[in-house]
Amino acid sequence: MSFSHVLPFFFAIHKINQNPRLLPNITLGYNIYENFFNARMTYEAMIELLSTGQENIPNYNCGRPKGLLAVLEGTDSELFHHVTTMLRIYKIPQLHLFLRNFQPYNLSVGDVYLDENGDPAADFVIMDWAVFPNKSAAGVKIGHIERKDFLEVKLSIDQSAIIWPTSFNQKMPFSRCTESCLPGYTKLMREGAPVCCYDCSPCMEGTVSTQEDAAHCEKCPDDQHSSKKRDQCVPKIISFLSYQETLGLILTLFALGLSLTTAIVLGIFMKYRETPIVKANNRDLTYILLDSLLLSFLTSLLFIGRPRKVTCLLRQSTFSVVFSVAVSCLLAKTVMVVVAFLATKPGSRMRKWLGKTLANSIILSCSGVQVGICIIWLGISPPFPDANLHYHSGQILLQCNEGSVTMFYTALSYMGFLAAICFLVAFLARKLPGSFNEAKLITFSMLVFCSVWVSFVPTYLSTKGKYMVAVQIFSIQASSLGLLGCIFIPKCYIIILKPYLNTKEHLMMKNNERS
Repeated sequence: MSFSHVLPFFFAIHKINQNPRLLPNITLGYNIYENFFNARMTYEAMIELLSTGQENIPNYNCGRPKGLLAVLEGTDSELFHHVTTMLRIYKIPQLHLFLRNFQPYNLSVGDVYLDENGDPAADFVIMDWAVFPNKSAAGVKIGHIERKDFLEVKLSIDQSAIIWPTSFNQKMPFSRCTESCLPGYTKLMREGAPVCCYDCSPCMEGTVSTQEDAAHCEKCPDDQHSSKKRDQCVPKIISFLSYQETLGLILTLFALGLSLTTAIVLGIFMKYRETPIVKANNRDLTYILLDSLLLSFLTSLLFIGRPRKVTCLLRQSTFSVVFSVAVSCLLAKTVMVVVAFLATKPGSRMRKWLGKTLANSIILSCSGVQVGICIIWLGISPPFPDANLHYHSGQILLQCNEGSVTMFYTALSYMGFLAAICFLVAFLARKLPGSFNEAKLITFSMLVFCSVWVSFVPTYLSTKGKYMVAVQIFSIQASSLGLLGCIFIPKCYIIILKPYLNTKEHLMMKNNERS
């Protein structure tokens, strides 16, 4: 039975009970049963109707004061043919859809009409009747039913207007098979289940839902990420290798300490510039080498701190040029040892190459190639500050984009080429006689230098973020320290702690032993 059939039935019962002249001293009542088109539930309802006692036993009359006058069936179903058979046994009247063209009348707002199908053709106001502690009652409008068109009926409920009993512990009746999905979750429909049955799926990283029963999760902006509960977007943390963090502070202190050490060594060599050990190994090349090592330590500071346009432009090119100068100085020193040995042979034409001209030419030509590479690099695709928004879910990585990766590895490769040539020449000249021959020291120092930078490339490529910067800083400091320690620490030891070895007589004696 549809709502259009039940409505006039209610209206008729109400009007009869209000009129004392129609049925004096008699009050009509009714029971409504829903059978869900199920045979078992239909027969249970019939037993309930036919039993007049406390238990559902037909013909047993005890303790249940009611009289069954008639049964009004609601639909044309096969089940009601069986119901008719049972009702005939007890001679109970059966009414069958007698309300076809009935039009109810509303005493408060006038006529309410039903359409040709028996459905309401007007809008309804939903009232909530509340009984207060003083036994008074009042009706409150909590919603309405609005007929949009022939097929659509809109139901609106104002939850805030409903007055619930104090014993009721939730705002409105719960008519779903799942709890509401909290913010941070989205509804996930169950296959083959009604729309009111669904699961709650947590939002993925980078997405959020800010209200209950969200249909889908919203993606956070690129500069924000989802909170732990996935219920709001929060700003990402800015990440870069700073002076304040432990790693940056340690690398800074090492750079400053090694720079100070290099400056002290340079001061020692300048103070004892007239001693044999300093004069024998080309003082000018020694000063240029120490200056380049000092600058290399200070260059590592350009890699620490917030990336800016100037630092991004300078740090890789400055590092490449300074290191090329240092390796060129070592190459020039080694070549001069070889030339000096060859010049001692009778009739040798190598004597004309002795002097500063050859050494300066080697430094200028070798480092000049690196300068040219860096100029091309800065001209076609210079490095620039960049922000990696997708480096980590909760971080924005500030970094220097190297611009042309090809030019970056070209500069590194050229520096490696110079180091390999210097190592090869020094290795071949390590046993040549000469006053304080540095070839052995240069060989060992270049071995350390090459080992550091060979391990740098795979380590650099396997790290991410600010740790890539830390790897390069460590490589710069470690390779520079290798050159400083292997070449200059033994000489400083003799100059400061063994001055009796830093004499011309000892030098001549050592040369005679080698000869």
